[in-house]
Amino acid sequence: MTGLVIRNTGSWYDVLTDDGQLFACKVKGTFRLRGIRSTNPVAVGDVVEIKPLADANALITEIHDRRNYIIRRASNLSKQSHIIAANVDLACLIATVAHPETSTTFIDRFIASAEAYRVPVCLVFNKTDLYDEDERRYMDAVIALYRNVGYDALAVSAVTGEGVDALTDMLHDKTTLFSGNSGVGKSTLLNRLVPEAQARTAELSAAHDQGLHTTTFSEMYSLAGGGRIIDTPGIRGFGTFDFEPSEVSHYFREIFSIGHDCRFANCTHTHEPGCAVRTALENHYIAESRYTSYLSMLNDMDEDKYRNGKRG
Repeated sequence: MTGLVIRNTGSWYDVLTDDGQLFACKVKGTFRLRGIRSTNPVAVGDVVEIKPLADANALITEIHDRRNYIIRRASNLSKQSHIIAANVDLACLIATVAHPETSTTFIDRFIASAEAYRVPVCLVFNKTDLYDEDERRYMDAVIALYRNVGYDALAVSAVTGEGVDALTDMLHDKTTLFSGNSGVGKSTLLNRLVPEAQARTAELSAAHDQGLHTTTFSEMYSLAGGGRIIDTPGIRGFGTFDFEPSEVSHYFREIFSIGHDCRFANCTHTHEPGCAVRTALENHYIAESRYTSYLSMLNDMDEDKYRNGKRG
């Protein structure tokens, strides 16, 4: 039987079959031994084959080829990956410029990973109802930066509804991943879009202005107007996985484009003479925050490094 993985609790997977049946599934034992360097060999969004068992549960025996996925370095084992979601039409990174602050390094790492696996990205800056004038001005500047690079970016408030209609239009008939740091209001936004989801929400930690984990597993929800949202647990950092140093610039659109004018074809844009990228940086055609993120990802080639970054 063929089905869609709609929920992952870590040890069990809920699979909705093509004929509307819902099975709680385990992964077949031998399936785990195929050299998959992932903490979760099956992800929400996967299309799988299952074998029903006598106890009304089932075994996942095969994963269909994925057309794409979003992946990050696993937080517990640096040499393993964690697949956030598979077979998505859009990845929405829910971000905030305060309460808590989402670093531009985190944003750039997420975008680069999405670029690497051919997933379109939209940046959704939430909690506009909480921002003062300076924070609002900074958010507008960040949105302008990413729009200029070529990414969709929206300002929304899950509380007041600002920008939610534009987001709803963007999600129509798509399978969309929702990801982001803990505390950015992902669950509140999900509840506004899919009221029956009743996702748990929590106040920020007063001591650190950081989010508390309320979503503990990944789950897919259907939108009333057509489409699906894959909600995922909040993450603190985004370690890139399995990138070669020579590939990193490919996932920064403006660096890749300007890099064609470098003197050397294998320019790393760090020290070489005749580097068009560093010239563009000096002339403010490339944002310093983006270049800093690029350098931090080059440093990820040391697999012991895993860092989150701060503003700028």
